Amino acid sequence: MNVEIRDEAFRTVVGDDAPLETLASGLGFTEGAIWHPREKHLTFSDMFQDTMRRWNAAGGVVTFRKPSNKTNGNTYDRQGRMLSCEHVTSRVTRTGLDGRIEVLATHYKGKELNSPNDIVVKSNGRIYFTDPIFGRWDKYGSERQPELDFRGVYSMNEDGSDLTLLVDDFEQPNGLCFSRDESVMFICDTPRGHIRSFKVDAKGRLSGGEVWAPVTGAGSGVPDGLKVDRDGNVYCCGPGGLHVFSPKGHCLGVIRTPEQTANFTWGGEDMRDIFLTSTTFLFRTRSKTPGVPLF
Repeated sequence: MNVEIRDEAFRTVVGDDAPLETLASGLGFTEGAIWHPREKHLTFSDMFQDTMRRWNAAGGVVTFRKPSNKTNGNTYDRQGRMLSCEHVTSRVTRTGLDGRIEVLATHYKGKELNSPNDIVVKSNGRIYFTDPIFGRWDKYGSERQPELDFRGVYSMNEDGSDLTLLVDDFEQPNGLCFSRDESVMFICDTPRGHIRSFKVDAKGRLSGGEVWAPVTGAGSGVPDGLKVDRDGNVYCCGPGGLHVFSPKGHCLGVIRTPEQTANFTWGGEDMRDIFLTSTTFLFRTRSKTPGVPLF
């Protein structure tokens, strides 16, 4: 078995086991997996190799974009356009349905963003992203000094206007996601080893920020990619693999992986496949509870 069951509810949410299928190996450092629910393909980042890759069942893994400016996190907006966080350029970009790349954000109050990392879209189209300094480190991006003296979480309109700083008290904000009803936003603080929760008001502003759950265990990995399933369970990459939490913040167990897993997403015909970007591997497993399509 490659699961660590901490609560019997894990068997209902995920299953008694979650065997891993290797879809690709020999990669650099994988991240930012997103599933296209109509075209049935997976796009993911390979930062160390400055490449974005794409997988489907018929053709396996192919190169989607190279160079990629060491893109990290990706998502789709409600129109199926891909949003990406570029480490080398400190940009948030959007790839249109015609393939054209638009730049949505680069600076805050005249200073270059640190290195946008992970990104989500609210149902009203507003975009939220985290901005740690990981992309200013060697290998993960381009080594350089930050211009901002904080690591923030931002939101903006779908055209990049109204860039708003929401929170600035993280050591390093990383993965983020909304609760199913979008009343709560969960955000990882990677060095501090926990997930924080914020209330989301009618205007999309955040308040609160209490520690919602620590992410602890044996094995390599840190709090990173973060998403919720159809039933509101929260999944977070962390030590040893993918940690599964109940909607109330109780850790049910861990899907264990042999290498550090930085991110993941659901996909497949029934949205019960879990794709895990695990350093030099791309894995797939199955869950009893489906995820939620991005659009």
